[in-house]
Amino acid sequence: MSDVVFTVEASTVNSTRVDVCAGGHAFSIDEPARMGGTDAGPNPVEYLLGALAGCLNVTGHFVAKEMGFTIESMDIRLEGNLDPLVFMGKKLGVRAGFKEIHVWIDMKCDAGEETLAQWAQAVETRCPVSDNLRNSTPLKIAFTH
Repeated sequence: MSDVVFTVEASTVNSTRVDVCAGGHAFSIDEPARMGGTDAGPNPVEYLLGALAGCLNVTGHFVAKEMGFTIESMDIRLEGNLDPLVFMGKKLGVRAGFKEIHVWIDMKCDAGEETLAQWAQAVETRCPVSDNLRNSTPLKIAFTH
């Protein structure tokens, strides 16, 4: 099977909001009022955490099916910490992104501890969003006018 290309298109609404079209879906990314936005949607880093939650969910269910057990329910909580002073240009020499992301998964299923340990390893390895966060991915930005 060859690579699949995913495309997202976004249009600026104002200095804090961008409207995004992805796979036939539309959504807004905005900043809260305290950051000068209108809170029309989650901010970019919240979407990043949400993307990881979505990917862990899909990958988790896919791997569970392969391993022969059923997930009755899965609640995922994610938390990341970053220093906003870097983004605002008031602090240098520190990463602008998350310093660390914590993920807690509360799951009800019919699998034992050993199977769940194998499942967790497979999910972490196979989740594309987790892979992109864990490893360096070349980013090429081109500007046109």
